[in-house]
Amino acid sequence: MSTPRFIPEFKEEAVPEIIDRKYFVAEVSAQLGASAHSLYQWVKAVAPDKSEKQARELLEAKSELLRLRAQLRRVEEELDILKRPHGTLPRNPNEVPFYQRSLA
Repeated sequence: MSTPRFIPEFKEEAVPEIIDRKYFVAEVSAQLGASAHSLYQWVKAVAPDKSEKQARELLEAKSELLRLRAQLRRVEEELDILKRPHGTLPRNPNEVPFYQRSLA
């Protein structure tokens, strides 16, 4: 007795039931009449490898970390600039800077 062959469209409808909708393989197997082993094989063929997914997530996290460190460095530099005393600002609100006295 030969095993039944399923058309690609059937597989494309069955796999999202398991991956996206989180149905159990046994449930989908009973509903569609396909063996659980076949469904596992289809899901394995379609789903990306977990190690690839983890590597991608790690790479994204590292790039975000680098971006945030650069942003932090810029903000700290801006804060340092704002903390520096400015020679043009009067220390006393009643004091008139020298360049304004010469204009008057």
